[in-house]
Amino acid sequence: MENENQNDPQEEQFEQNQEVPGEGQEVLTRVTGMYKDWFLDYASYVILERAVPAIEDGFKPVQRRIMHSMKDLDDGRYNKVANIVGHTMQYHPHGDASIGDAMVQVGQKDLLIDTQGNWGNILTGDGAAAARYIEARLSKFALDVVYNPKITEWQLSYDGRKKEPVNLPVMFPLLLAQGAEGIAVGLSTKILPHNFIELIEASIKHLQGKKFKLYPDFATGGIADITNYNDGLRGGRVRVRAKISQLDKNTLVIKEIPFSTNTSTLIDSILKANDKGKIKVKKIEDNTSSEVEILIHLPGNISPDKTIDALYAFTNCEVSISPLSCVIIDNKPAFLGVSEILRRSTDHTVELLKSDLEIKLEEFQEQWHFASLERIFIEKRIYRDIEEEETWEGVIKAIDAGLKPHITHLKRAVTEEDIVRLTEIRIKRISKFDLDKAQQKIEALEGEIAQIKHHLDNLITYAIAYFNRLKKDYGAGKERKTELRLFEDIEATKVVIRNTKLYVNRKEGFVGTALKKDEYVTDCSDIDDVICFTKEGKMMVTKVDSKTFIGKDIIHVAIFKKKDKRTIYNLIYKDGKGGASYIKRFAVTSITRDREYDVTQGKKGSEISYFSANPNGEAEVVMVYLRQVGSIKKLKFDVDFA
Repeated sequence: MENENQNDPQEEQFEQNQEVPGEGQEVLTRVTGMYKDWFLDYASYVILERAVPAIEDGFKPVQRRIMHSMKDLDDGRYNKVANIVGHTMQYHPHGDASIGDAMVQVGQKDLLIDTQGNWGNILTGDGAAAARYIEARLSKFALDVVYNPKITEWQLSYDGRKKEPVNLPVMFPLLLAQGAEGIAVGLSTKILPHNFIELIEASIKHLQGKKFKLYPDFATGGIADITNYNDGLRGGRVRVRAKISQLDKNTLVIKEIPFSTNTSTLIDSILKANDKGKIKVKKIEDNTSSEVEILIHLPGNISPDKTIDALYAFTNCEVSISPLSCVIIDNKPAFLGVSEILRRSTDHTVELLKSDLEIKLEEFQEQWHFASLERIFIEKRIYRDIEEEETWEGVIKAIDAGLKPHITHLKRAVTEEDIVRLTEIRIKRISKFDLDKAQQKIEALEGEIAQIKHHLDNLITYAIAYFNRLKKDYGAGKERKTELRLFEDIEATKVVIRNTKLYVNRKEGFVGTALKKDEYVTDCSDIDDVICFTKEGKMMVTKVDSKTFIGKDIIHVAIFKKKDKRTIYNLIYKDGKGGASYIKRFAVTSITRDREYDVTQGKKGSEISYFSANPNGEAEVVMVYLRQVGSIKKLKFDVDFA
């Protein structure tokens, strides 16, 4: 009774948020506080029902519903995509645009859907034609590995009118073959696609208890450095490059592009780098259709090899991809490496194969049971025992009594349902009954039962044979497209075109590219760093800019090279006003940009007496002259910096 009198907390909150209106006034409802629960519900919905794939079948909900709808409509012929999208809306509580986009993405992966018409081009970035103009049907591979109604768990659709699968019984590591990408609330997923054949071979190795490794393979080809792949987990990184070769001394050709780019974005990035002066390009031709072909024409005085490095350094010819493998397990998001996903997928496939075999075994045993009963019923002429029976109960009892002496070899008891089925045998079938054919059928069923029992007893061997069959039937043309290679790091400052000039005003302490009336230092680019030394012993490294203040009385300006151990600086400085003089020899390999460093001991009044920069680390000998003070006799001597 106490529970009945207690108000629901949500009802109380709603009542508190309502202001009691006067007569003729509108009701005002404050939404303050309501968002707390609503946001959590929304976040959970986006994670579980939209953005992240399930580990069981590798599908997001919209993809699963598309595949289920295509199976509903499947008759071996092509269906208009608009019809499939409309049919999918019976299961998916969202608009036709999201369903159509998801279907195009699945179709472009060329694995589950057999497409007809203009489905777009992943190489050029061209979109698909409208849904009413393109057609689709399930591929043979999809029909083979995705569907099995007998081992599928079903649930009601969002409106309760239809039944849809909780998960499809996919017997293949589909999630890793297709890859997945989605942004949810508070988390995201990015699983890279892997090679079809390598996934099958890895599954077989897992079943054999052997170790395996998986690396991504992209439909666009290219070259990948998977050194830091980290099994697809957070913190990993894959560097992917276009395949660039030299056609002649003034022409480069791109034949394959990096994953996540297309020819349009790639050419745009090249043109931007050219506009910024980082590379020099005369003309670009895009001849891409079914295969990539981008011709880059260079000016006559430009090195093709250096330009290739510059393309990797400054354009989308090299991209860095950060994988983040997140999947739904037991209605919760979980972060798993691709190796663990494959293990779980393979183990799940074995369980599905076992369930399928058990159902087939039960079906064959039922067929054998009734075939044996039918043979006894006709061969022993038991049907004659019912001629004088006047009631249905009498017929059932007569057949049951007639069967009893002959059924000791059966695997299960005879039920009333079995006897009813016997009474439904037509007279024509009885008159034409062939005992030899009946025995052959029973023996064939016994052979099938023995074979299935053998498969169940040797389930791992059966699963390995299943994966080998998939490889044989569907592996043609699915060889690896992306070449795996270790990349050498390209220093951008070494390959950039020196497109501007650096100047210095030593007295006032300014360096920059806009000081054209002052002293010229060297050619440079806008990504270079400049190292400067002043008379009072200060050192600073800063980025090239139009005008930067360093400090008055600059004695040395040069382009700074990171990790440069060859350039050695020699200097003699006076330690403070009236202090002793010291010599110093050092290299500058790493610094914090725009921070002022002391190359002296930092005392006020310190001053550099001698300075030299030696690009090849040469040692120097300098002659020191002293003033006559007291009884000093040696007023001149050599100092060797080595």
